[in-house]
Amino acid sequence: MKKLFLFCCILLCLFFAVVPAASAIGGDQGWIEVRCNVDGARVYFNGIEKGVISGGSLTVPVYTTAVPFNSFTVEKSGYTPYSGELSMPTNGQTKQVYATLNPIPTPVPPVNYGSIYVESSPSGASIYFNGNFRGSAPLTINEVWPGSYSIQAELNGYHTYATTTSVSSGTRSTVYCSLSPMTTYGSLYILSDPTNAKVVLDGVYRGNTPITLNNIASTTHIVELDHAGYYDWKSTVDVPAGGTKTVSGTLNPVPMSNVGWVYVSSSPGGASVTLDGTNYGQTPGSGSLKLNNIGIGYHTVALTLSGYTPYTTQVNVHANTVSEVSALLKPVSPKSGVGELSVSSTPSGANVFVDNNFLGITPLTLKDIPVGSHVVAIKLTGYQDYETTTTVNAGATSTVSAGLSKVVPTTPQKSGTIPVIACGALLVIALLSIKKNQ
Repeated sequence: MKKLFLFCCILLCLFFAVVPAASAIGGDQGWIEVRCNVDGARVYFNGIEKGVISGGSLTVPVYTTAVPFNSFTVEKSGYTPYSGELSMPTNGQTKQVYATLNPIPTPVPPVNYGSIYVESSPSGASIYFNGNFRGSAPLTINEVWPGSYSIQAELNGYHTYATTTSVSSGTRSTVYCSLSPMTTYGSLYILSDPTNAKVVLDGVYRGNTPITLNNIASTTHIVELDHAGYYDWKSTVDVPAGGTKTVSGTLNPVPMSNVGWVYVSSSPGGASVTLDGTNYGQTPGSGSLKLNNIGIGYHTVALTLSGYTPYTTQVNVHANTVSEVSALLKPVSPKSGVGELSVSSTPSGANVFVDNNFLGITPLTLKDIPVGSHVVAIKLTGYQDYETTTTVNAGATSTVSAGLSKVVPTTPQKSGTIPVIACGALLVIALLSIKKNQ
């Protein structure tokens, strides 16, 4: 009985000595560290969830002798999922993989024209759009870019009505102009020598001489007469209530020469005007900018206004003649086909290569990167190279953030044979003890 008890103790000791060694041999462990630029993203190995990214990374323990994992996926709502391949670590080793999540871009709706419908009471008022005459009410002004515009309604015998309206993409805005009658008004009869001169009353063109202008407010007005080949004529006149004021202007001829005039207007106004590269000022809100004594022949007129596409045209100037340039400026469309790429690293100061081209040192933001897929590599002496593929979307910023790992020497693995040798020695001692007791 004593011998049986002793033999059982020996077997029990052998079990506890051998089992840990066998476990060490069959259950070697390593780690896979997943680094990601978005906290809260979920990590999957072979479709099995392993945890959530926190502080830029997630470390997952794996058994090197178990069924290996060969793929991983990182995903989060609002971002494009990232998938890649895995290779198992050896015993005691940590392998790193990187995932860059890019936000799903919000589609940008196309910009369409709008329109403005204008009515007046009474009807028939002259309608000016940003200072430019467009017709008589009621009327519809089509092909208007989204934005804010001024509307002015004028009718003889009534006070001028002015307002602003906003236009949205693909919609029609309605403007109703309720005109108030003038309490007193009169008329102007305008003559000129020579005849057929342009008549501008208070900055607004009204026709050519001879002309009678009725229902003019009984107050002081500025009359200007323009005629090609003659100097401008300007005068201040008072319109009598209920009467007619006669205005006669004698224009002085400009000596024959090799020069002419260029009248430049724009919608909207306020655009800078250059002729053959020389700045001549800005277009007014209504009317035209006059360029005097311009040599005959072809000239290049350019208009620029912040937020609008530059306008360029050629004008042929004739001697003692007025040439007109009327520019409808179009708002600048947002840039398409490019985006931005923001690259950072820990530690910073690493070299950044995009599609094998060196573009700077982290941290940096690269502008005007063509949309599509690009290979980003980050390199720093003493650290393992980092490389990933990211997608750049139009009008958006893609982010690449890399946690660089130091290059360290490989440490030798510990042998698992010592527990086995100790177990064998214990077994020999037990057998000798049994033999002695016999």
